[in-house]
Amino acid sequence: MAIRSLLIDAANRAATYLETISDRSVAPSPNSLTALRQLDTPLPAEPSDPAAILRQLDEIGSPATVATAGPRYFGFVIGGSLPATVAANMLAAAWDQPAGLVVASPATAVIETIALRWLLEALSLPASSAAGFVTGATMANFSCLAAARHAMLARAGWDVETKGLFGAPEIRVIVGDEVHVSALKALSLLGLGRERVIRVPTDSQGRMRADALPALDAQTILCLQAGNVNTGAFDPIAELTARAHDAHAWVHVDGAFGLWAAAAPQRVALIAGIEHADSWALDAHKWLNVPYDSGVAICRDEPALRGAMGVRAAYLVQGAEREPSEYTPELSRRARGVEVWAALSSLGRSGLAELIERSCAQAAMFAGGLRDAGFEILNDVVLNQVLVSFGDDETTRRVVSGVQTDGTCWCGGTVWHDRTATRISVSSWDATDGDVRRSLGAMIRVARAVHAAR
Repeated sequence: MAIRSLLIDAANRAATYLETISDRSVAPSPNSLTALRQLDTPLPAEPSDPAAILRQLDEIGSPATVATAGPRYFGFVIGGSLPATVAANMLAAAWDQPAGLVVASPATAVIETIALRWLLEALSLPASSAAGFVTGATMANFSCLAAARHAMLARAGWDVETKGLFGAPEIRVIVGDEVHVSALKALSLLGLGRERVIRVPTDSQGRMRADALPALDAQTILCLQAGNVNTGAFDPIAELTARAHDAHAWVHVDGAFGLWAAAAPQRVALIAGIEHADSWALDAHKWLNVPYDSGVAICRDEPALRGAMGVRAAYLVQGAEREPSEYTPELSRRARGVEVWAALSSLGRSGLAELIERSCAQAAMFAGGLRDAGFEILNDVVLNQVLVSFGDDETTRRVVSGVQTDGTCWCGGTVWHDRTATRISVSSWDATDGDVRRSLGAMIRVARAVHAAR
């Protein structure tokens, strides 16, 4: 099959999938999951027809997907993909650009530079900050904390990239009790250890308690959180950052989804002072609604990020322009910034603000509807996260399972302060108030059925 015919077929199948996603169960059926076994064959001995391969992927794979791209997925903080970003993703895939070097892909280097400038502007972060596109918040945390490690040890006269950590001066890392596992994973990868961290108690919403903060010094990294993964709560960033900088400590903010509050006028109070931090981790595949995978590492200190990430080799031709590989762990990567550029171009400042505000309003709708139905909301709904208890732990687990099986919508379970809860995350550009009402109806119907059966 000619390449044009094949790609048109792929585009048509993708369009059909997205056009019909609202009509299907959010969770795949048991039969569709069983059908996946048809793909498990011996490695083909001979080439296969690309058209037949595509047809097989679509007919077997598409029904077995979770409808995360649809309007009633409220599980993990996963947005769908804005139409402009799906199209940009397809075009960028056809370009097949290695985005690490300007000489290999001047077009994507320019597009990504523009996208990063727009991001800093939209989030009111320092325009002089350095940034790079990575896979997600785990690698964004890793990159930023690597920059912090570089700066701390360079200040102490130690070149960690050359000498490693053996014999290096000690770095203290302070986190809240509600630190996200991605930050701990990043610390472990950096050799800073997930058990050596100093944990600070948090309040009822998961915010770091300023009154419990230990003494800080110039060899301390303070990791703050903008948007608790369960409650959506924010650490008192302004106060803690000021205290950290008085001690010459480094402040890193894990803002995977919560940092987007900076783009919404009615939410900026939640994030006051965030611009004064030293580094920030951000996901675009969450609230910006671009295709997976897409994260951003942002660092105020450009030499620190470049010092931690930069490499040199004779064959790596580098010019005077910004070299993308100088700001990320990967040399070889796809051009994620193309989709970010498309998203920001599509939304504009007002559209981005409206997306964030609408998601927050819909989260409040969920909380109000469930509370009115007699169920307990466990968090202050300040952003896009809702925690609800449907009774005792076992009842709540049965409701979560029942909602997922029902297929009208999808939400997951969690444990909050030793209680099992249902966690609702609202972040899709495509979710309407009608989708929220429909999902509420399904949750309440399932919950009442579970209660009646006990």
